[in-house]
Formats: sequence, structure tokens, C-alpha cells
Amino acid sequence: MAAQNHDGAVSKMAEKIEAPGLGPVVSAAHLAEGAMPALSEVEFALEMTSHAFQRWMVRAMAAAGITGLSPLDVFVLHTVSHRGRVKTVSDICLVLNIEDTHTVTYTLKKLERMGLVCSSRVGKEKAVGVTQAGEAACLRYREIREALLVSAIKALGLDEKEMSRMAALLRALSGHYDQAARAAVAM
Repeated sequence: MAAQNHDGAVSKMAEKIEAPGLGPVVSAAHLAEGAMPALSEVEFALEMTSHAFQRWMVRAMAAAGITGLSPLDVFVLHTVSHRGRVKTVSDICLVLNIEDTHTVTYTLKKLERMGLVCSSRVGKEKAVGVTQAGEAACLRYREIREALLVSAIKALGLDEKEMSRMAALLRALSGHYDQAARAAVAM
């Protein structure tokens, strides 16, 4: 659902996209022919958004002066930097909903080699914290994000409460996809 700004531009844009007779915007019409075509639209939008977001993260971090990172590397760096507290590998995996701990472990080794995080032990588990260089990279990323992304999105006039509601809905959907994945394995 598009939020309306003062001149109605966003609403008009949504009306064009949702024009009668065009059908849902999907990448797999055979899935949209099921009981919930709107879910196919959401899935296609998620896929497009995911790829765009991943490109953005890598390029914004490169603009911040840190090159050679994957989207997961950038995401993990921001997660480690979050609130300035040391995190364990299992904490990071839980927060980011990552099953394969080895991917996070590999990322952390890479970030440590680059001097962006440092490791220690919490009991038997590896823990990581952000270094000054890592924190500086995250803050520079934030500056670039504010200048290039946030200002452009704010210009759309979207309602921030609606955006928060949409984020909550996407988090809830992630739980349903997780449950469906467990059920699929049990079949």
C-alpha cells in the first residue's frame, strides 16, 4: 500500500502499478495462479529489493573506504557494531536468522584480518567486538546512507509509522517462511 504525500504523487504511482487488467507483478505466473496471488507479488518484490539492498550495502561500504566486502560481510559488521557490545557467533546468527554458522565464522575471520573487528572468548564460544576502524567505517557508511538513500526516500513522503508496520509484517512473514521450510524438510 502506498502512502500519500501532499501532492499525491506516490498514490498516483501506485495506481499506475496496480492498474486493472494488468494482473499481479510477479516473476512466476504459475505461482501467482494459486490461492494467494498477492504473496507472489510480495515474493517478487522481496527478491528485487534483496538484490538492490545487497548491491547498495557493498557499494556504500566501498564509498566509505572499505572494499572487497560481500553483502553478508557488511551486514555482520553493522551487527557487531550495533550498540557497541561484544557478540558471540551464535548471537549474530540468531539476530540475522542465519543457519550456517560457518558463513558467519568465515565473515568474522575476514573482518578481523581487515582490522574491522577483534575477537575474544566468552566461555567456550568466540566473541567479537568492533574496532575503532570498524566503527569509523560504519559511521562513514551511515553518513553516505543519510546523504544518498535516506534523503531520497524521505522525499517520497512515506509515512514512517506505515514503514515500521511494513517492517513488522515482513518480520512476521519471515517466521512463516521458516516454519514452512521446517515443514518442507519433514515431508
